[in-house]
Amino acid sequence: MRSWRKADHLISGVEQANCLRACARGDHAALERLYHATAPQLFGLAIGIVGRRDLGEEVLQEAYLAVWRHAGGFDEQRGSALAWLAAIVRNKAFDLLRQRGREMPLDQGAAEALTDPAASPYDAAAESESARVLRACLDELEAGPRQSLLLAYFEGLTYEQVATRLAAPVGTVKSWIRRSLER
Repeated sequence: MRSWRKADHLISGVEQANCLRACARGDHAALERLYHATAPQLFGLAIGIVGRRDLGEEVLQEAYLAVWRHAGGFDEQRGSALAWLAAIVRNKAFDLLRQRGREMPLDQGAAEALTDPAASPYDAAAESESARVLRACLDELEAGPRQSLLLAYFEGLTYEQVATRLAAPVGTVKSWIRRSLER
């Protein structure tokens, strides 16, 4: 895995979407550009969900393989490129946790006690230029939808966990997240 340098490869959301379209056409350079621009945030998200750097690397690799194979499935009308990528990372992370759970039971107390020397998912995202734009978008949302989106994407919580944390119905949380991503 390559090391990432802050601000070396920042690209806008439009450019990220263009890279995904180019990936769908088989453009390897577009995938590399997209990787360098988005991997730091997505790696932070993966670590936040799986709790370990090595597993986060595995999740990220699987996610970018899925991006390469399924880039044609990206639809700008349904959300931003980064949101689409984050959903893939979340799904791969939860798949890995389910798989590992079958191999070895997860000790929740031990998992919560683990610390990672890397930046937290929020800190990694905050370092990028796209984070500034993201913060501006999040500031436009009402408190409930904003909080549900942050819990789902930055803390890796499921809809049910978000609903419990916010004391809101699961259906409401799903609607908040979907509508927030659309906005």
